[in-house]
Amino acid sequence: MPWQSPISPGISWYEATVLERPDYPALAGSCKTDVAIIGGGYTGLQAAYNLAKNGTDVALIDACRFGDGASGRNGGQFGTGQRAWADEAEEALGHERAKLLFEMAENAKRYVLDFTGEHGIDIEFVPGQLSVSHKQSLEKYYRRHVEAMAERFGYPHLSFMERDETASRLGSHHYQFGIRDTGTGHIHPMKLLVGLAKQASRAGAKLHEHTKALKIEKKGGAIVIDTDRGTITADRALIACNAHIGNLEPVTASHVMPIRSFIGATKVLSGHPNVLPGGESVDDSRFVVRYFRKSKDGRLLFGGREAYTADNPRDISSHIRRQISEIYPALANIEITHAWGGSVGITMPRQPFCREVMPGVTSIGGYSGHGVMLSNYCGKLYADLALGKTTELDLLKALKIPAFPGGMRFRSALLFLALSWYALRDRV
Repeated sequence: MPWQSPISPGISWYEATVLERPDYPALAGSCKTDVAIIGGGYTGLQAAYNLAKNGTDVALIDACRFGDGASGRNGGQFGTGQRAWADEAEEALGHERAKLLFEMAENAKRYVLDFTGEHGIDIEFVPGQLSVSHKQSLEKYYRRHVEAMAERFGYPHLSFMERDETASRLGSHHYQFGIRDTGTGHIHPMKLLVGLAKQASRAGAKLHEHTKALKIEKKGGAIVIDTDRGTITADRALIACNAHIGNLEPVTASHVMPIRSFIGATKVLSGHPNVLPGGESVDDSRFVVRYFRKSKDGRLLFGGREAYTADNPRDISSHIRRQISEIYPALANIEITHAWGGSVGITMPRQPFCREVMPGVTSIGGYSGHGVMLSNYCGKLYADLALGKTTELDLLKALKIPAFPGGMRFRSALLFLALSWYALRDRV
């Protein structure tokens, strides 16, 4: 019987097509290690791999199975740069810092492709991404972005698409215009996750699924992590729980908020060759963003309907199909073979959260829907930091990430009200 994640609803198309998803044993009693990692997504597993291959004793635990969180269930889009466009960040941070953050994200893109190439992990990479606008009023902003990226950030891979080109590349007249990015692409995220876990294990990392962290504290110069399977004592620790931090560590919990996002996979679109004929992935300009792409076998993978609570809809498929039909009316009755959801970790400014939350304990997360590249790279950078190397993590540590207002008791309600207001603006 297929594994149903206890933290994420639905069986994903990724799970159905990954072919092999090895199990890793739960922690069996207490242990000591150099570095302990909580969270078996991209960040934690990359940190474990890079530490272990350099001779560091490392133990990683996850409360569920690796890939049950966003790393194994996301939209698969790389994107370019950070979540905020580089020229937008330039206004707030200045050109030098914005360019360094952009270059960090480009390094992340190269790192993932180099890592998977080196280890022969077939992530089903498909090049190209379209960023499209549902509002005519954004045209000047989109045009300026293309110019800024080429002139001030050295990124020549963007081109502005007029309405006709946008419609032709989408196979839909729903959007006004867009930007084509030939310097990025999209992947099968679960294949990356499974391949990464295998490499971490082969490098010597001790990987443990079904092991829930209950408490983390500093005792007598050591980091002590109490779990439901035993106690881990370490010299230092990484918290890589992202949206699933819960009540484990209060500083992270006050800065990283989980929201739900949902994806549906249609049957193969054999009778609709006009839908994304170039195979690019798509993201749109809505605050409650819609993101979609075609799989290598020709299915439409469509994501949307963010929910600002931890609740799950009773019927994910109907909500996704309704959004598909707005863009592709001919697919109004298309069969959706798989529908699933997951939690995305967001921060107030939609920038990653990276901080030493107690002596010897670093927490990294809050990628805000832009983590396929960044989470992998941040895991690698954390390993470099633990090994005494200079890293680009300082760029993230310097970002001013405020806590969500309202405290643990009221923040979800306040966020729901605020983001629902933005969602209403999408309709204007």
